[in-house]
This record gives sequence, C-alpha cells and structure tokens, in this order.
Amino acid sequence: MRFNSTTAALTILAAAIGTALFSQIRPVQADAATAKITEAASVMAVEAVYTPPQALSTGGMALPDFRTIVRNNTDAIVKIEVVQNAREMGSEEEQEGGGGGGDPMEEFLRRFGQPGMGGGGNPHGMRQPEQQGLGSGFIISSNGEILTNAHVVKGADEVTVRLNDQREFKAKVMGLDERTDVALIKIEAKGLPIVQLGNSDGLEVGEWVLAIGAPFGLDYSATQGIISATGRELPNESFVPFIQTDAAVNPGNSGGPLFNTQGQVIGINSQIYSRSGGYMGLSFAIPIKTAMGVAKQLETKGYVERGWLGVAIQDMSPALAKRFGMEKPRGALVGDIVPDSPALAAGLQAGDVILSFDGQAVKKSSDLPAIVAGTAIGNSAKVEVLRDGKTQFLLVKVGKLKEERVASSAPVPRKDESALDMVVADLTAAQRDQLGIKQGGAVVTRVKPGPAEQAGVREGDVVLEVNRAKITDAQSFGALVSKQPKDESTLLLIRRGGGSIFVVVEPA
Repeated sequence: MRFNSTTAALTILAAAIGTALFSQIRPVQADAATAKITEAASVMAVEAVYTPPQALSTGGMALPDFRTIVRNNTDAIVKIEVVQNAREMGSEEEQEGGGGGGDPMEEFLRRFGQPGMGGGGNPHGMRQPEQQGLGSGFIISSNGEILTNAHVVKGADEVTVRLNDQREFKAKVMGLDERTDVALIKIEAKGLPIVQLGNSDGLEVGEWVLAIGAPFGLDYSATQGIISATGRELPNESFVPFIQTDAAVNPGNSGGPLFNTQGQVIGINSQIYSRSGGYMGLSFAIPIKTAMGVAKQLETKGYVERGWLGVAIQDMSPALAKRFGMEKPRGALVGDIVPDSPALAAGLQAGDVILSFDGQAVKKSSDLPAIVAGTAIGNSAKVEVLRDGKTQFLLVKVGKLKEERVASSAPVPRKDESALDMVVADLTAAQRDQLGIKQGGAVVTRVKPGPAEQAGVREGDVVLEVNRAKITDAQSFGALVSKQPKDESTLLLIRRGGGSIFVVVEPA
C-alpha cells in the first residue's frame, strides 16, 4: 500500500481514537451472576486497499486455524451460574462460603488461595449473605450430562446452566470429587450437542491447544496456547497429573474444555498460578482420562472409590540414582511400607524402585498415586521394581483407599556435596513406643554445620540403615559409618514423622 500525507494523518487519528476507547475498559465490580459489559464502538472509515492475510507458516507447516473448532463446539459448551442461599454462620466449613462471592474474581480467588477471600472473617454466629459464582462446563451426553469443576458447584443451593441458544436450565449435581476437582451435573433436556472426547495420554509439550469458557462472565471466549508441560503435580493434588498450558484462563473459565487441534477435549481447565489474581502464563487442566474415570463413578455411585497400595515414596535424585545403580533418575523410590497394606502383602520393600505399575511406566514419583488411584479395587496389578540392582516383577492386589494418600510423597532432602557429620544416640523405650519402632535404629541428637545438615538430616530423625545395612543402635551406626570410604557417598534410610526417606550424604 502506498501512503500519502492524508492517509498517514487518518491512520494516526484512527489509532488515537482506538487507544482512547480501549483505555476506558475497566474491571466490572458486580455480582458474578449479573455482571455484564455494555459494548460501545466508534467506527471511522479509512480508504485503504485491503489485501486478505495469507496463512502464516513456520518451517513449511501452517499455524492452526481454530475457527472450525469454535464453530463446531460452541453449542456444547455452557455457562454455569451458582447461588448459595443466605445462612447462619456456623462451622468453619460454612464460614468459608460456597460457590464464590459477589465480586466476579471471588470464585477464582477462593480456589487458588488468594488472601482475604472466602468469607472467613465473619464472626461465628453471624448470618452469611447470599453467595453467587460462575464457571463453565461442557456437555458429554445428549441427555444433559455436563462436566465441570467441583469447586464451581461445591456448596451451591442452586445451579443454573445457560446454553449458547440462551436457554436456561436448573441443574442437579450428580456428584463431585474434591480430590480431582471434577463434578458431574445434569439438566433435563434431550438431543443436546456434545463435545468429542480425545486421548489425554501421550500429549507432548509444544502441541497447540484451545480453551473456551466464560471468563469474568464473558460468554464463549476462546484463548489459544501450547502445552507447556505434562504430568504436573501440584500441592495437595496428588491424584491428578495436570496438563500445564499457556492458554489464558481466568475466573469463569473454571470447568471449561481444553481442545486439541483435532477439536477433541483433552482436559478440563481447573487452576492457574497467580500472584495477582489474574492470568500469569501458567494454566492447569485435568486430563480428560482422569476426569472421565471420576465421572463414570459419580454417575453410577455418586462418589469415587480409589485404589490403594500403601507405600511412602520419593523422587529419584541423580545422587540416589547413582547409589541405586541406575544410569539416570526414574521411577518412585519406596521409603516405607504401611502395615497391613497391599504393598506389604505383595512383598514390596523399602529401597525398591517402582518402575511401572499395571503396565504403565512410572517416570517420576508423582506418576504413581494417580495410576494406583485409577486402578480398579480388587484387581491384581503387576509391579515392576528395581531391587538390589536387578529388575523383578511382583503381583499386588489393589486395596481400597481409606487413608489420605494411596502412595504418599515423603519430603525430599536437599541436595548436598558434603561429608557425613552427625551425632546419634540409642532410642529410649518411650521413643520406640511413640515412633512404633520395635528394634534397631538410632536417633539423631545433633546435626553439625556442614555435611549432614546440608544433606537434610534433622535432629529427631531416626537412622534405620547405613548403605542398606540395618543398624541396631548408636554403636552399630558408628561402626558402619567408619567403614565408609571417605571419597564415597553414604546412603541413609531415615524415619521422619510417619514415614521413611532415603538421604544421600556426599563426601567432602
């Protein structure tokens, strides 16, 4: 296009007007269920020769065009509005509130632990006002079954679903599972459009994804990004191997679908990392395989049962991998076995490295809880373990989870490059009763500045093994340590709290 002075002046004027209009947009502080944005537009016609944009490409491959995905799926995506009726403030749980507050941000801020939200400041006995919140969801069956997040509908007295054609339905919560943040709700309707479900296994970093939802109440907003990581373990979320993306997700997007480039749902948008309450480039979605496994149980039973193994595990660090004769870190290192557990009955031992469970590879310790939890109770699963440098297979009958975790991750010690330096003492009878240790072991009474301290050893830890040799008391501990070559690392098995962990102390 050739520009003359008149064209340039008009272009600058149009840009200035556009900037002025954009600067007027502000967050709308209103009830989430009624927040609206009034659109205003001013158009200035500028004569210009328009050339349609050509498809962009990188390395000979066209960038994805998400327009077809949006067109084909918008009718199967819903906006969810929830209401929790006013009630007397009673228990601590009631004081935390329900589906969010009057501010459109509250549903999001409560979910992700932002300070000052959730109504916890109201004194006991006072009346909690009506709570309103919003979220998204998607239809998975033509008779009205919808998937969303548990935190969207938890505590709601009334759930309203609005379709793309503006029809509204009251929804029934069929069940919700807070541990995976999945909920199944249902509306009374027939012949509804549904999304196509994809396969969340085998996702690769760099794949394009599309998120659709109602951020801040803005219906059917689409944002694109890529998969940033897979199998993410978040704090207190051991049953979900989250998909991490950089697709923009904000309050109201919760429960909405995450699509691949084939237009298939591969996840449910659930969480983001944020210090400000808004999107900061890290979004997390529940894999659709995990979500559908939960949904099927919610549909048939109204609650979720999980498989249980009964081991305390930790990640394999490079130092631990070297000590266990592995070329590189992988698998889940067993630090402790729960008494009367399926793991104990199957012959699993502390020091085993679980490499696969029921045919599924365990690349890191965070993989195992989700795999075990998703295994049918009573099924026999083959467990591949590395023991004393050799691979072997054990058969375990999966139990029913009654504890907090199917396979709990023990605290991981800090990395170190120091020598061993610590003081231990014999356990007293009272200490043995308190810790449940019938015999053996030595309690750490002092950790000197340097090697043991840097390795993560603490006062009060109980040392059970030195280089896989059991110790009987403080004297045997000293004898085993004295035999350790000064230029080699020392492997300790330590009991801490209710579990055991391995610690590698490197030479100075």
